[in-house]
Amino acid sequence: MMLKYDASIYVAGHAGLIGSAVVRRLERDGYRTPITRRRSELELQNSEQVSEFFEEIHPEYVILAAGRVGGIMENQTFPADFMDGNMAIQLNVLKAARKVGVRRLILFGSSCMYPRECSQPMAEDALLSGKPEPTSLPYAMSKLAGTYLCLAYNTQDHDTRFIPVIPNSAYGPHDNFDPKSAHVLSALLARFHQAKVNGAESVLLWGSGLPRREFIHADDIADACVHLLRQDDLAVEFPINIGVGQDVSIKELAQLIAEVVGYKGRVEWDRTKPDGAPRKLLDSARIQSLGWKPRVTLAEGIAATYRWYVDHVGRETSQVCEARG
Repeated sequence: MMLKYDASIYVAGHAGLIGSAVVRRLERDGYRTPITRRRSELELQNSEQVSEFFEEIHPEYVILAAGRVGGIMENQTFPADFMDGNMAIQLNVLKAARKVGVRRLILFGSSCMYPRECSQPMAEDALLSGKPEPTSLPYAMSKLAGTYLCLAYNTQDHDTRFIPVIPNSAYGPHDNFDPKSAHVLSALLARFHQAKVNGAESVLLWGSGLPRREFIHADDIADACVHLLRQDDLAVEFPINIGVGQDVSIKELAQLIAEVVGYKGRVEWDRTKPDGAPRKLLDSARIQSLGWKPRVTLAEGIAATYRWYVDHVGRETSQVCEARG
């Protein structure tokens, strides 16, 4: 089954980190402009609205990149919102897609679905072999539910091809850069930028800095998704990991970001705050066996993301700091 250039493709969450990257990739490759809707036009947590929307447009392909995401603090503060919101979106979209006969759908899981104590790198068949990291349990459980609903539909409906993918820690343009709610890389970019603008002598970060994480640029994730949509006769019996095959410690990441930003002050660590899982490195052999590989190095990706941040977000921060000063 070839992905035709005039195919009808709906991207849910098109304004976010991964969704916007998918839209850019499809448009760059010459595909028909993807179908998108703002939240003010379509509330994905409303089952009636979602059902009516799918009946109206009958998309051939769906990229489900919408949902609530956040770091440790967000998961601990709003556990019910993470579970309720994400599960509702996934259930509504999957049911509607199944009803109208969507050819292929990609749903984004998360590496936090894997057990906290998991052999590294983490292969797809390790899911449900242990309990996820407690600090991200609400999000992990919601994503596990969506992932296994995809697989259940594939098992029961022989012509359904819903593909749950598991990217590792994503970053890039259009990410959430709020230090209180963002994931670690984007939060650090914002923290170090603000510290540089304010002339702060030090930056205090959560945890020990020892946990290791694998980071993948959103453009690489989008590239992997399009690659999967192009695959003929892809068997979907397990989720598919999307990673780069290398990880860094949070301390190493902080040093790299400080260098990119140009922050010269001290970096201190608050060891009273939680670290999260000790390591999360994906085994991406399966998608690599299909001919895909990442292209963006971490250093290149952070530099490009910081340039985007300065152009679109950081200037506002700088102006506020100057006004207050």
